[in-house]
Amino acid sequence: MPRKIKKLTLQVPEDLLVRATQATGEGITPTIRRGLELVAASGAYRNLRSLKGKVKLQLGLRSLRQDS
Repeated sequence: MPRKIKKLTLQVPEDLLVRATQATGEGITPTIRRGLELVAASGAYRNLRSLKGKVKLQLGLRSLRQDS
């Protein structure tokens, strides 16, 4: 299923945009996409961290070391 694309007009500080595009080595659009993906991922990581100590895994070290 193709993704819907939304066109945006943004106002960002020029120095931030320059630093971000230099850090990624890519253009403006891929840099903005990458930044949005990182923000979305941080929410998922936060949700995972909230489960710390609440989920019991039944895997032992010995079973993890075995080859399939």
